[in-house]
Amino acid sequence: MANRTQEFTQMYATERQQRILTQARAAGRVEVAALADALAVTPETIRRDLTALESRGSLRRVHGGAIPVERLEIEPTLASRSIRHIDIKRRIAARILDELPDGGTVLLDAGSTTQAIIELLPADAELTVITNSIPAAAALASRPGISLYVLGGRVRGVTAATVGDWAEAALADVVVDVAVIGTNGISAARGLTTPDQAEAAIKSAMVAAARRVIVATDSSKAGDDHLHRFAQLSDVDLVVTDADLSDDVADELRAAGPEVVTA
Repeated sequence: MANRTQEFTQMYATERQQRILTQARAAGRVEVAALADALAVTPETIRRDLTALESRGSLRRVHGGAIPVERLEIEPTLASRSIRHIDIKRRIAARILDELPDGGTVLLDAGSTTQAIIELLPADAELTVITNSIPAAAALASRPGISLYVLGGRVRGVTAATVGDWAEAALADVVVDVAVIGTNGISAARGLTTPDQAEAAIKSAMVAAARRVIVATDSSKAGDDHLHRFAQLSDVDLVVTDADLSDDVADELRAAGPEVVTA
């Protein structure tokens, strides 16, 4: 009985936080006192909800309330993302290693989980790797078993990723066995989303270039919808996430197309 009560409380908190996020995006701002009255909970509960949403990168706390990240146009840097959820990202990376074909071609998106994959890649791994990640390219350049291709283009300082027409044009002429893609948001309704238009375009090109698409994402991204969509879930073969993803959300994602596994 206690487990069922805990499950109900967790589901209620998730639904409440989604309502808060929806209202913040519609109004541009939410206030603690007004939310507490509207949702019939204490201000302390709302503050905890706002803290949870901020940790997921959906809101930014301000005095008396919060505003959506889209209004601030803030995108976490690669450095800041690299120190968040480290253990989770390493577990996700380890699971993805099982999906990489020996001697095959792999397209690696830029991101902190990509770096975790490279750190765990066996020293004797033999792969052809294409990437738009400057840190990934630097880490792989001296690996004797790796045939490395780096996509050219403009380098975004926020993510250390190459983007733009040059990178997209190069991907138009290749077909890879597996693409490992990161995302800022994932939901059954909106698919895969990211705040930046150029990042969305290169991610979309990566998805189109791959026979098999794997999305690497921690569960904090679930339910977040950002400005630019780069793929539908029907374009994805496998989502690798962590065990904190609720069963109902996992089922919604599966119903939209991909296999969903936790690490």
